Amino acid sequence: MLMRKTVFVVDDNDTNLSMAEEGLEDFYDVMTIPSGARLFTILKKIKPHLILLDILMPEMDGFEVLKKLKNDKEYSDIPVIFLTALIDPETETLGFEMGVIDFISKPFSTPVLLNRVRLHIDITQLIKKRTVELEASNAKLERSHRNLIYILADMVENRDEGTGGHIDRTTEYIKILIEEMIRKGVYKEELEDCDMETMSTCAILHDVGKIGVSDLILNKPDKLTEDEFIKMKNHASNGARIINNVIARTGDDVFLHNALLFAEYHHEKWDGTGYPHGLKGKEIPIQGRLMAIADVYDALVSERPYKPAFTHEKAVKIIMDDSGKLFDPVIAEVFLSICDRFNEIKGRIKDK
Repeated sequence: MLMRKTVFVVDDNDTNLSMAEEGLEDFYDVMTIPSGARLFTILKKIKPHLILLDILMPEMDGFEVLKKLKNDKEYSDIPVIFLTALIDPETETLGFEMGVIDFISKPFSTPVLLNRVRLHIDITQLIKKRTVELEASNAKLERSHRNLIYILADMVENRDEGTGGHIDRTTEYIKILIEEMIRKGVYKEELEDCDMETMSTCAILHDVGKIGVSDLILNKPDKLTEDEFIKMKNHASNGARIINNVIARTGDDVFLHNALLFAEYHHEKWDGTGYPHGLKGKEIPIQGRLMAIADVYDALVSERPYKPAFTHEKAVKIIMDDSGKLFDPVIAEVFLSICDRFNEIKGRIKDK
């Protein structure tokens, strides 16, 4: 029988504590704690698998508690989610910089609370399990690392009901694009030391930052509001932050370095109108320029809650019309020469 995981809920409001406990107690051992000071007293006896932490509390607020946790080697690896009504860009930025893994807005629904807690506990346990395996066998380091990354990417994709086989398809698109560019001698210097398998596989993490985007936004059937779109755009920066955190813990390597570039730059545009940095032309790493075409093509030919699937021909026309504006014109020409293979991949790898 599997042992139940332990979740601490730290909040000075009795109603919030009761609601969180009722929502989680069927699946986890829940301990409700009324203050930060009390939390550290209990931590001396019990170490939880996850902490839900309010921000606005008297005496010691959530940021003070988080700082104290992260500065203590005994507790720094405990994942912390801010459970709070205080969510704005400045608060989110500070929280993520200090080490919080997610935000859940109050008032919260039980399904959202349970889904987020389960997701982060599963990811944390998976990472710990894989880390032990990696330490036991250096010879299997790279393969195990990639398996972990793929599972993480799949977890993220499964939260987004509209993307289906997007990760698998875009990985294939990237592979055939690079193969054709190498064959034609396009951007030879940038691709000179390219490991085909590494380059295409690490592209699976380009949307990992969506783990920090609300389920309500990811799966909204209508057009996003301006505020929702701003939050959605944050996934590129969030993805870079997540991968940088992995690099900080495990050390940089070719796989993670490329994954970082795909995640951070795949929404930059050739004319400088993209995000998050507004880079222009060849300022954009080639990973971002490649993924821009692969990502947009797949979005165009796929059905979404807010739009029907476009035909292959229409998708190709849209991309070529924006060549030199949104997309690298050189890579766009390579895409045009092999676009039928994109169509074949779309037909072969169906949405889940």
